Amino acid sequence: VQLVESGGGLVQPGGSLRLSCAAAGFPFRFYAMSWVRQAPGKEHEWVSGINHAGTTTDYANSVKGRFTISRDNARHTLSLQMNNLQPEDSAVYYCARFYTSYRPPSRSLDEYNEWGQGTQVTVSS
Repeated sequence: VQLVESGGGLVQPGGSLRLSCAAAGFPFRFYAMSWVRQAPGKEHEWVSGINHAGTTTDYANSVKGRFTISRDNARHTLSLQMNNLQPEDSAVYYCARFYTSYRPPSRSLDEYNEWGQGTQVTVSS
């Protein structure tokens, strides 16, 4: 299993970034996926999840209305569009695969057994 995130960077408050996660080594279309972040000195925080078909999404309250998760099963890609970014969104962002197929996304990090290496997002003026 390979999960490779990209798209992070430095952005000013109010700006936007689009993260991508390229998946390989497993049947991507069968698995729910999530984005998880970790800020310096803090625990991992679940951000958003999407079911295997892309028909069900879920968001943490802290990002609802600003972030949009999506997936392209034909291209084995998970995305996170992040708008109106704020300094508190600064973190390493990881994509994670749910531990089993055909289940809806979960907010419990214990239920994700494959993770990417992460991409850094820094929001600062």
